[in-house]
Amino acid sequence: MTMPGLLPEGFHDRLPPVADAAAAVEARVLEAARLHGYERVDPPLAEFADELAVRLKPVLSGRHGRPVEGTGGLTDAVRFVDPVGQATLAIRPDMTAQVARIAATRMGHHPRPVRLSYAGSVLKLRASQLAPARERRQVGAELIGLDSIAAACEVVRVAVEGLAAAGIVDVSIDFTLPDLVDTLATGSLPVAAEAIGPLRERLDAKDAGGVAAIAPAYLPLVEAAGPFDSAMARLRAFDTDGVLASRLDGLATIAAALGDTAAMTLDPTERHGFEYQSWLGFSLFAAGAARELGRGGTYVIVHPDGTEEPATGFSLYADMLGGIGAAPARRRLFLPHGTPAHEGAAMRAAGWVTVAALEPGDTPEAQLCTHRWVAGAAQAVTPAG
Repeated sequence: MTMPGLLPEGFHDRLPPVADAAAAVEARVLEAARLHGYERVDPPLAEFADELAVRLKPVLSGRHGRPVEGTGGLTDAVRFVDPVGQATLAIRPDMTAQVARIAATRMGHHPRPVRLSYAGSVLKLRASQLAPARERRQVGAELIGLDSIAAACEVVRVAVEGLAAAGIVDVSIDFTLPDLVDTLATGSLPVAAEAIGPLRERLDAKDAGGVAAIAPAYLPLVEAAGPFDSAMARLRAFDTDGVLASRLDGLATIAAALGDTAAMTLDPTERHGFEYQSWLGFSLFAAGAARELGRGGTYVIVHPDGTEEPATGFSLYADMLGGIGAAPARRRLFLPHGTPAHEGAAMRAAGWVTVAALEPGDTPEAQLCTHRWVAGAAQAVTPAG
C-alpha cells in the first residue's frame, strides 16, 4: 500500500513557479543553440537497449553509455521487456546516445557536420546522495561529423551562451583531458595495460602515494590541476617530448575564444563521468549551484556498419538551471469579471499574462496576480499587510 499523493524515491512534482522557470530556461538554451544552426530532434523516451549500448565508443574500458553526471550510461538505465515485441527496451538515462543514433541512421545522409539540439526527460535506475533525483529534464546540443578545434570552440561557446541566455551568471568551466593517461601510457610514459585503470583512479583521487607506487613519472600530474593558465604552464613543463602539444594548443585556443565570458580551470586527470569523451571534456559550474550544471566534450559515434564518426556536444539539466538562474519577473494581470475580450487580447499581445475572473467575486489576490486592470490601465496590486 502507498499513501495517496506520495511519489517513489527520487521523483518529485514540479509546481509553479518552478516548472515555469525550468521550461523557460530550457527554451532559452534551445534558442541560443538554434541561433547557431542547431536544429532540434525529439527521440522517444524508450528504445531498444542494445541500440543505446553500442552507439557510443568508450574511451575507457568496462563502461556503457555516456554519462553526464558520472554515474552510469546504460548501466544506469531502467530496462523492461516490451509486452508487444518481447524485446528488451531501456528508458533513456541520457539523450546523447539517442542523438548519436539519429545522426548515424536517420540522418546518415545529411551533409557533415550536422548540428542537433534536444530536450527531454531522462530516467536513472539509481541516484546518488549528492544528486537524489532520478528523473530530470536534460537539454543540450551535439555537433556531429567534425573533430577539430573550431568545432570544440563552437560547442563550448554555445554552452556558455545558453547558460547566459538562461540567466546564469558567474559561469565557470573546468576542462579535462579524458584520454591523457591512455595516450601517455601507450606512448612516451609506458605503463602495463593492467595498471592503466588503477593509475587513472589514483590520479583522479589525487593520491600521490598511490600514483608513486604505480608510475612515479606521473606524479607531476597530481599537482597539475588548478586555474587554467597556471595548470597549462605545469602541463607544458611536464610534456617535455611534445606528446600533448596538440591537445594543449587546442585547449589554449578554446580558452582564448571564450575570453572573459567564463572563469576557467583545468584538471587534466579528472575522469569521473568522462568515460566516453576522447581528447576533450569539460564541466560547467555557476555561482550558487551546489554541483555541476552539465558536461560536454568530444566523443566517437559508432555507425551500424562499424565505422566511426567524431562528435562534440554538451548536456545541461534545465530543472537545476531554473533553480539558480534569474527568474523571470512574475507579471499576472487580473481582468475583472466582464472585461471585454479584446482588452485582454491586447494586453496579452503586449506581453502580459492575463487571468480573467470567471465569477463576480473573484479577486486578484486569489489568483496570485501582481496587477489589476482598471479603467483601461494596469495597476499594481498592493500586497496585503
